[in-house]
Amino acid sequence: MSSASAKPLFLGLDLSTQQIKAVLLDEHSEIVHEAAVHFDRDLPQYGTTNGAIKGPDEGEVTSPVKMWLEAIDLLLQRLKNDGIDFSAIASISGAGQQHGSVYWSKDAVALLTGLSESQSLAEQLSPGAFSYPKAPIWQDSSTTEDCKRLETEFGGAQAVADTSGSRAYERFTGNQISRIRRVFPEIYDATAYISLVSSFIASLFIGQIAPVDISDASGMNLMDVLTNKWDDKLLDICGGPTLRQKLALEPVLGGISLGNVHQWWVKRWGFSSECIVAPFTGDNPATVMSLSAPGDALLSLGTSTTFLLSVPPNSVPPKRFTTSHLLSHPTYFDGKIVMLCYKNGALAREQVRDKYANGGWDAFNKLVEHTPPGAGGIMGFYFPLPEIIPPNVVGEYFFVIHPADTSVKGPVITNDPPESIHARAILESQFLSIRSRIEHILPENSPPLKRLVISGGSSANSTIRQIAADIFHMDVYVSETKEAAASGGALLAKYTWWKQSHPDGSFEDMTQGEAMGLECVAKSRPEIAKVYNDLVGAYSDCEAQIVQTWESKAS
Repeated sequence: MSSASAKPLFLGLDLSTQQIKAVLLDEHSEIVHEAAVHFDRDLPQYGTTNGAIKGPDEGEVTSPVKMWLEAIDLLLQRLKNDGIDFSAIASISGAGQQHGSVYWSKDAVALLTGLSESQSLAEQLSPGAFSYPKAPIWQDSSTTEDCKRLETEFGGAQAVADTSGSRAYERFTGNQISRIRRVFPEIYDATAYISLVSSFIASLFIGQIAPVDISDASGMNLMDVLTNKWDDKLLDICGGPTLRQKLALEPVLGGISLGNVHQWWVKRWGFSSECIVAPFTGDNPATVMSLSAPGDALLSLGTSTTFLLSVPPNSVPPKRFTTSHLLSHPTYFDGKIVMLCYKNGALAREQVRDKYANGGWDAFNKLVEHTPPGAGGIMGFYFPLPEIIPPNVVGEYFFVIHPADTSVKGPVITNDPPESIHARAILESQFLSIRSRIEHILPENSPPLKRLVISGGSSANSTIRQIAADIFHMDVYVSETKEAAASGGALLAKYTWWKQSHPDGSFEDMTQGEAMGLECVAKSRPEIAKVYNDLVGAYSDCEAQIVQTWESKAS
């Protein structure tokens, strides 16, 4: 029996925008070790700011692929220095920042398979293994022309969403590929294979080009989100007749084995030759795997606001909209993840705090608590940045939703709301936007949601926790796990190892339906939840007025 099977550990990696993180779990899914490499701080020679470099073209944002290779080498050295026994690692998986893409050269496969333990990854693979030394990442917005072309040629934004799960977005990989082909045709022609950030890391571990997992592939505008296969028309519009060949393989389901680690990992670092490499996924799906169980929803309250909701398999597929994303689930072929993304998250809340609460959260919370649910009949909308939902809207908008004049039907615009209501109003409108969309997206007869798991900077605020519990009418939980994506990757690694002896078992069978380390921090109050339930329709009416006003200005 190998040491890896005698005392198994499971390694999860997360290559995010600013750093690469490692989490090691034991057989009981307890975190036994963490490590990280911060790109700006630990590898300053690459000249990144928050892990990225802005290019000469408008909206171009990339990261150096060699920096990622060197970061992986450095991360392994730190784990070794910390005393980690690599031979105990039974399986590896992880996550990559979604929508980033890596372009392999025609020499890549030979270089990957021929890795020598006497040299590092960066020394052997860069630049020879790559046709393009830079990886466009999710912050890239230089593909507007390509998005317009995709939607025009495919039959419109809704048609793209119906097939791929999302309308054409600037950050999505299909449009990044389209731009490379358009702007740098010589690079595109020299590209033998294209990986996502997630499958790029998996490729390093198996020493050959790894397939993309179905969940990360559904953030590309290239895959049919219902069949989990590449769509020929989407491929042809974005990459022409050679793109299918460059993608190499159809997307795969999590839980399968891609093979064992390449001998480079065995000889240089001491991994077991039996160590399994599982498919890597995107950071959002990996977070779903670690922080939620069936019946849970996730709300990330960071710089942006992200809402994630798993939809069980074997149900009617959720509806597709041009303002939301439908992703495939990493471990269920028919399961889906609904995702809503908002650009105006923490920034908008902080601007209200600074303007009306003297820059302090304690004062902000007091304003919230001294204002009744519904903000005294005022509904406010705050968009300092062009919003994603509703699209492109900028500015502040206020409505009286219960006008004194009973002859007036519906909300009425006001330009002079009381200053005291803004703290509560911004929280209510941000959360009601999500709440108003959930019931429209979910299939009929979907099982009721049970818990709301929140993360991100604002999840530590007890007042914000309580408002979330009341508006979503769910008890709110937080996780003790700070590195959710890396932990999700480690769980996916464990799942693939576990499946070797439980071939018919599901991910929930392995976890017994429990997410990692959740603690209830706020209880929904039914009488207040009813107030918010009655406000969902008013919110939708106000938003519709804003969109109509904005569109008339734009035209």
